[in-house]
Amino acid sequence: MFFLKPFLSSKSHTQQPSLSPNSEVESASNWRIAWGKLDAIDQHTTAWREGKIAIICSSPQTQIILSPSKQFVVVGDIWLSNRLELLEKRGIPASNWQGCDRQLIARLWERWGVACLPLLAGMFCFAIWDRESQILRLVRDRAGARTLYYTNAGATRWIAPQLRAIAPYRSSELDLVALRDYLCCSFVPGDRTLWQQVRELRPGSILSFPDGTISAYWELREQVVEAAQSLAWHGARLRSLLDEIIREYFPANQPVGVFLSGGLDSSCIAALAAKLHDRTVHTYSIHFGADTPNELEFSSLVARHCNTEHHILEITFRDMWEKLPETMAYLDDPIGDPLTVPNLLLGKLARESVGVVLNGEGGDPCFGGPKNQPMLINSLYNSVTNLDALPAYLMSFKKCAADLAHLLKPEILAAVKTEPSVFTADLNASGNYLNRLMVLNIKFKGADQILTKVNNLTQAAGLHGRSPLFDPRIVDLSMTVPPEYKLSGVVEKAVLKQAVANLLPAEILDRPKSGMMVPVQLGFKKFWQRESRNLLLSKKAAIAPYFQREQIDRWLDYQGDTWGRYGVKLWLLASLEIWLQNNK
Repeated sequence: MFFLKPFLSSKSHTQQPSLSPNSEVESASNWRIAWGKLDAIDQHTTAWREGKIAIICSSPQTQIILSPSKQFVVVGDIWLSNRLELLEKRGIPASNWQGCDRQLIARLWERWGVACLPLLAGMFCFAIWDRESQILRLVRDRAGARTLYYTNAGATRWIAPQLRAIAPYRSSELDLVALRDYLCCSFVPGDRTLWQQVRELRPGSILSFPDGTISAYWELREQVVEAAQSLAWHGARLRSLLDEIIREYFPANQPVGVFLSGGLDSSCIAALAAKLHDRTVHTYSIHFGADTPNELEFSSLVARHCNTEHHILEITFRDMWEKLPETMAYLDDPIGDPLTVPNLLLGKLARESVGVVLNGEGGDPCFGGPKNQPMLINSLYNSVTNLDALPAYLMSFKKCAADLAHLLKPEILAAVKTEPSVFTADLNASGNYLNRLMVLNIKFKGADQILTKVNNLTQAAGLHGRSPLFDPRIVDLSMTVPPEYKLSGVVEKAVLKQAVANLLPAEILDRPKSGMMVPVQLGFKKFWQRESRNLLLSKKAAIAPYFQREQIDRWLDYQGDTWGRYGVKLWLLASLEIWLQNNK
């Protein structure tokens, strides 16, 4: 059971807001595509069938769009934030446009083809079927806000925005390299999924059939400009772009919500929303009870400063454990971040008063958050730490990278020990070291954990979740800012602080980064002992074929970890076990 404690407002919200056509909440994606041999596919279940392609969706009249010439068929999940700019480029008066974003993509593609993709900003994954050339192209947005999965073996290839939509057609065998990487990161990075023969299209990429080639229409790279300009100059440039993007992210004529932790990133989004939106701004914060530390002092300060309608949700230890199965059911690949359950519960609260909710995700990856500091220190003192770049990077996640030899069964460890890491190429690339770390965090942690987690779970709550600081235009701009204006010594995200300096109180601008601390350590020690033992140590557990029971047993007794991070590791394992149970 959890409790809603309204703060600064006693207003009750029982009626969900209606939404304008261009800001509608996207329902769970409900389409999939078969490519190749179609003999076994029931023709009565297909919404479009032609040549080697069959499109299956629940509402073809709204999901499948034909271009004006009828050469191109479009299906997908598309929200374009720069819609007005795109209409202008296409020569369509905005006042005359009554179509959806899929229809706009169809017109852009008919005019420019693949060349239109770098123009798009927003969140999308879609398929374009060229009826003339018989080529199927699959596209994912630049930041990775939407996902797209496909099988890579067999006479029939299956494609869908959600992995569970192609569950009947995939292998039931785990990808052991993906399992290893999950243990190191708490998410599966790169194009692998936890299932063999299923891959995830990378952000900014196109997959084409029949040849199966993958090409990038956008690549994230360092491109510092105006290095001699001041911090104030770069901050003003960032602020101008933030104002433009935040306005695009608002729902038309509706209130908007903001997930507010009290840190710099979410606070700056709340402040910008309060300044620029012409409707009510609702903010939402969480805590875990009176006996645990929280950041309500700071989130409440921001809410008062910005005059938002603030809502505080208490999440109990019982909530955390009981809601974990539901939460894992909404995730395509497992994510072992303890914030998954709070994200879902806070989304359900927000849906009582808004249809669109913004968040501050992206500030750390794009503007040099403090989690880069251990890697910078290692690069300076690796003769002392004795760690190469890859082990140091994996250790920086503070998960199970150092425990694999004791956690994995010997035959599993032998199968993955020498398999290359998806992070190696970017770690060894040229350019400024901080920017290389930021590229890694944006490409992998951003796309494969942060955005996937937030967007899947807000959609599950019936919300449209939007992450302005992960907008591709913000990401691109971050790579043009000199590194010393991002993270320099103990000063973190200096350019972002400069950009919003006139919007936030000094207590927020000057406070050190602390992060949202979910008390899983206390949870396992005091509340979840019996349940977690039954879950993780059962001989019938889904993880039993892969892990050494003795190591898990030691962690449950709070033994065998030099750094004492038992709670984080056990939560990661519990999330994996429940996810496997849901999916097997």
